Amino acid sequence: MCYVLRVCIVVLLGLWFADSRADEPDPAAHAYARRLAVGVCGPCHGPHGSSVQPKFPHLAAQNANYLIAQLKNFRGQTRGDPDAISYMWGMAGPLTDETIDALAAYYSSQKAVSSRVADATELARGREIYANGVPSDGVPACAACHGPDGHGLGDFPRLAGQHSQYVLKQLSSFKSNMRNVAVMHGVAQTLRVTQMRAVAAYVESLE
Repeated sequence: MCYVLRVCIVVLLGLWFADSRADEPDPAAHAYARRLAVGVCGPCHGPHGSSVQPKFPHLAAQNANYLIAQLKNFRGQTRGDPDAISYMWGMAGPLTDETIDALAAYYSSQKAVSSRVADATELARGREIYANGVPSDGVPACAACHGPDGHGLGDFPRLAGQHSQYVLKQLSSFKSNMRNVAVMHGVAQTLRVTQMRAVAAYVESLE
């Protein structure tokens, strides 16, 4: 009986490890994704996902599920903000699901960038909106989906350390519905520009 039990455990462990490996991109896909990240994506996003141009987002330490969803939206041409149309539709068009998974795994494993310090008054205003929303205007707290530390919850993206210029641009796209995401349109539609700037400055200050 003990022998049979040991055999069953070995078989079950083997199946478990096989299933675990099946969910991950193979080494060749990882290597190809790394070459893409450094040689193709790197000029805009940095070779390790830390962009030095505030127009382009940091990808380092970003939620892998979010990256997968966005790359598939770019590939399917369903994300319609200006930079998506100008850059990412063409860049993502040839990507396979396996390459997308591998790119997401690469960027999500990179070290997050450090933050910058903004005006203290603006940071305080942004912190208040991020943590508590604007109840009088029906704006919910950003922390409810993006986490109190800005690291994201579930499939919602990490905002901590993200370029404030990029965050402000995306909030404007949500507000105008150019980037058609119902939840974020509802959040952004009543925000004033000064409020969006404050939130963007605050999330950039997070680590």
